[in-house]
Amino acid sequence: MKFCSYILSLTLLSLGCSSVPSPSVASQAAASMSLTDVSDAYIQLTLEAGTHEPEYVDAYYGPAALQSAATANPRSLADLIAQARTLTAAIDAALPGIQSLPDRRRARALRGMLVAADTRLQMLQGRKFAFNAEAEGQFATVPELMPLAHYDVILAGLEKLIPGNGPLATRVDSFNENYTVPKDRMKPVFDAAIAECKRRTEAHINLPAGETFDMEFVTGKPWSGYNYYKGNYKSLIQINTDLPIRISRAVDLGCHEGYPGHHVLNLLVEERLARKNGWKEYEVNPLYSPMSVLSEGSANYGIDLAFPAQERLAFERDVLYPLAGLDPQTAQAYWKMQQMTEALSGARLTIAKMYLDGEVTRPQALALTQKYLLLSPARAEQSIGFTDHYRSYVINYGWGKDLVRNYIERGNPAEAERWRRMEKILSEPTLPSDLLP
Repeated sequence: MKFCSYILSLTLLSLGCSSVPSPSVASQAAASMSLTDVSDAYIQLTLEAGTHEPEYVDAYYGPAALQSAATANPRSLADLIAQARTLTAAIDAALPGIQSLPDRRRARALRGMLVAADTRLQMLQGRKFAFNAEAEGQFATVPELMPLAHYDVILAGLEKLIPGNGPLATRVDSFNENYTVPKDRMKPVFDAAIAECKRRTEAHINLPAGETFDMEFVTGKPWSGYNYYKGNYKSLIQINTDLPIRISRAVDLGCHEGYPGHHVLNLLVEERLARKNGWKEYEVNPLYSPMSVLSEGSANYGIDLAFPAQERLAFERDVLYPLAGLDPQTAQAYWKMQQMTEALSGARLTIAKMYLDGEVTRPQALALTQKYLLLSPARAEQSIGFTDHYRSYVINYGWGKDLVRNYIERGNPAEAERWRRMEKILSEPTLPSDLLP
């Protein structure tokens, strides 16, 4: 039912731009295209779209000649939208005749990426979508959000649990600042965290031989960490140090950007989809597509999968705190604070929707972010700055994690089965709707 309503809404989206062919014309042009033809055309379309938006192509490791050709002679936004709709019509025409389940999943995933391209290219033309329509068009899912009143109840409880004077956000932020990693100790802390993330992942997933990554500490970015996948099983992981980094971020970013997060997903996609299956569309990864829901959601859930509850506390206390020069005897208190405030994380998406839909101003969004996420003004500014830059992409972290968690933990399986399900969604064409019961 979700997928059917998704297709309907995308049809309505496509009616909003008059500079492209009608569905009947697109269908006629697409009638003779094979799935391989669509894949090849999709790669060209994505690379050309990347000339209109620098961040559009998140990763590409196909033939350099294709990228050079796209850069040399890119089509207009209107022409690219027309091409996206022609290719979508080609998949719609081909789907009834595709009997193989892997091929059907491939076709559906490719269709989702084309619709995302259509939506994003319209946005680059200047079209404004409501938050939910933008999310559905780009990511094939609409998050289920709680009103801020839901989080008021949680805040009231925290007021009683967290002692001290002054506003709750100030008290929590001041407490958390005691767990900042000194800059001269960040590299050994992150090296140890990532090594443990990798060790735990390798115990359950076979990684390609020769996989590796480089790590850099950077400044002046709208994000806290980023994985730039270079192909051939190699990544560049960057950690933003604009704001002081707390000890909990070492495991968070080590798993999210590395193992079993973005680095592992990209390894498996290249090894099993691009190389083994020959599905060349996976050699290019646009930033705005349904794949991002799986990418960010699995990367966030991968933290909990690799470090269940008390195991994370023990590792941080016994290994990372000494490396950071922090007192291991205080690890339990910081852990408890994190557990108490975790229930507020969904407020970020609610505030993002209110802000992007014009229900609150930017100053109001900053104030709400400080209040409900218990952040300092500087950290609230970074959070809203991310929303300014990436808009509805923010849903992929919290909502994506919820989708992945619910899929992997459905039926309360044993640890080995949870890892098997994680590997499955990392290495097969998967839409957000595939994670629903």
